[in-house]
Amino acid sequence: MSNGSLKERLDKSEYYQKFDAYKEKVLALSNDSLEKTIAVALALCFVCAILVSFAAVALRPLQIENKALDMKKNILEVAGLLDEDTDINQAFSDQIEEKLVDIETGEYIEDMDIASYDQRKAAKDPAQNIVLEKADDIASIKRKAKIAKIYLVKNDDVIKSIILPMHGYGLWSTMYGFLALEADGQTVKSINFYDQAETPGLGGEVVNPNWRALWKGKKVYSESGEVQLGLIKGVVDTTKPGSEYDVDGLAGATLTSLGVSNLVNYWMSEQGFSAYLDKVRIEGEG
Repeated sequence: MSNGSLKERLDKSEYYQKFDAYKEKVLALSNDSLEKTIAVALALCFVCAILVSFAAVALRPLQIENKALDMKKNILEVAGLLDEDTDINQAFSDQIEEKLVDIETGEYIEDMDIASYDQRKAAKDPAQNIVLEKADDIASIKRKAKIAKIYLVKNDDVIKSIILPMHGYGLWSTMYGFLALEADGQTVKSINFYDQAETPGLGGEVVNPNWRALWKGKKVYSESGEVQLGLIKGVVDTTKPGSEYDVDGLAGATLTSLGVSNLVNYWMSEQGFSAYLDKVRIEGEG
């Protein structure tokens, strides 16, 4: 045994002896002793920190799995493919196709690992994002990922619906959600916000199924190709021309309603998925 190794063992032995001696000293103190109180508190903090750290490490794989499962659930829900008996993983695997899209060109990206791509993380990475000019940033997101992960519902090779991610700022929070369109890239199938912190009972009504149901069948683009879809103040009069582009505003939540209109307008415009949807329509006609 080397002298260094022997010295190290002796040092550790001396340390443990000092620790045991101090432990005995503390235990012998009165329960009213300030030193004993502090020592016990520190010991409990140390033990709890170890337990919390262990739990965090041990549970992380489960947390990641649950997060992925919840995302699949939201995608299936906005696609109209979710019910109480749905096996989420199986239904997602059987009915949803994930694709990466270059937002600027609308072309599919085939040479990236789609399973590991995280669009929200990419939006924060200078190598993968685009910083927006203030005049263009109507959704108040400041920067966006160059590549988006979109989802297709297909029957054989025929697209039945398109699910597009979108996000933008409301009153208190950045709202993250999905807009599901029919294969024409024009007609709304559903909308869903899976991450938002708007005022409960007011802006938080963006997750209310009754309000979300109002979007079904609405149109995104005018005949000239401009984004027309958005929220209005009050209730839509369906007898008026142009009502197919309008959705009831959220009562008492003007800024959240404006935020929803702005984020939809942004992501459906040429800044968002307009180029991709044009490509889908052309291929559908071909």
